Amino acid sequence: MITRVNRKKMSEQIIEQLKEKIKNGEFPPDSKLPSENALAKMFGVSRAPIREALSVLTASGLVESIQGGGNFVKKVPLVNLLNSTMIEMISAEELYDLLEMRMVIETQVAAFAAERHTDEEIKEIELALEQFAETINDEQAIGDVADFQFHMSIVRAAHNKFLKQSLENIGDLHKKALRFSLEKNIGLRRKRELVYQEHLDIFEAIKSRDSEAAAYYMKKHLMNLRLKFGDPRLEVDKEK
Repeated sequence: MITRVNRKKMSEQIIEQLKEKIKNGEFPPDSKLPSENALAKMFGVSRAPIREALSVLTASGLVESIQGGGNFVKKVPLVNLLNSTMIEMISAEELYDLLEMRMVIETQVAAFAAERHTDEEIKEIELALEQFAETINDEQAIGDVADFQFHMSIVRAAHNKFLKQSLENIGDLHKKALRFSLEKNIGLRRKRELVYQEHLDIFEAIKSRDSEAAAYYMKKHLMNLRLKFGDPRLEVDKEK
């Protein structure tokens, strides 16, 4: 039975109800979830909080979004997955907080990397960039592994152990968010090229030791990621 939700934190309530239905088998592994329109009608809400809830569940690993095919419950060990503190407790608001934190930290990390990198570290960043570039011509490749390595290589080049530890602590969720974001670009060569260009701009600024440009391009890159996830606070910031 669907419980209609209140307007306050609608997406969080929807997430909890969908997770419970996955846990109790109402939406079993490999089953297709109702469409966004159908879910909106079931919960008595607009499509916006439904999309927000599905985005979080996809990033959390409970749901798989197939381009043009809908959303499916992933076939995974549900007991293990649902007992994971990171996944069980994540909400849309927390995901937006995570992305906002990454933008704040990694913008400065890029600037530090531009100032402090060694020759060996710039080669490591370049290698991760080249590996990501290879995914552009492979329509089935997601590129999340190379993308994650690109960002972590920059963190190591910043030579600040506390910043490095902070980003390593959110590494698992970072990887899931990257995978979800990049999965949206499968089969869309132009979008994949745009993500690569964002990475290339960051790399070239770091390599040339232009800390201001490195920070600018990193912020631009992560801002686009927040837009892709639909962070509503970006609209609020524009209005101020």
